Amino acid sequence: MDQETDNSFFDVGDNTALVCVDHQQFQKIIVPQLIDMTYKVHLGLFQEDVLLKLKTYSYNVVIIYENFKGSTVANNPILLEMTQRPGVLRREHFVVLLSHRFPTNDAMGAFVQSVDQIINIADLANFKPVLRRGVAQHRELYQSFYETFKTVQSL
Repeated sequence: MDQETDNSFFDVGDNTALVCVDHQQFQKIIVPQLIDMTYKVHLGLFQEDVLLKLKTYSYNVVIIYENFKGSTVANNPILLEMTQRPGVLRREHFVVLLSHRFPTNDAMGAFVQSVDQIINIADLANFKPVLRRGVAQHRELYQSFYETFKTVQSL
C-alpha cells in the first residue's frame, strides 16, 4: 500500500485522515477501516512528506505510529511537530498514537504524549469502534470551545 487513496484532493466537508504509519501490515488494517468510516485518506510515508501534508491540509484525524521510521516516542519527528504547533492549529486534528507500549485509551499516557488517543497495536482489529468513540468524545469535549471561538471571531 505505497500509494495514496484515489482521493488525493479533499472537498470542503470531507472527513480526512493522515496515516503516518510506515509498517505495511498496520496500514492494511487501518486504511480500510478509515475508508469504511468515510474518511479520505492520505498516507505519510516519509517525514518531509508528512510535514508538507500537515502544512497543506487540515486533517480531521492524524494517526502516528510511535516507531515511525525507526524512531521512539521520545524522538518521533511527527509527534514533535504536532506538539510544537500552536494550540489553535493543534486542535484542528484528532491525533492518535499507535503504540506497542501504551494500552488502548490510556488517558494519562495520551496526555503525557500530547495526543488525543492511544490505540495499542494489539487492538488494531477494533480500530474503527475505538477511533469512532474517541472522536465522538473529543467533539463533545471541544464543542463549546469551538462555538465560543466562532462567536469571538465574528465580533
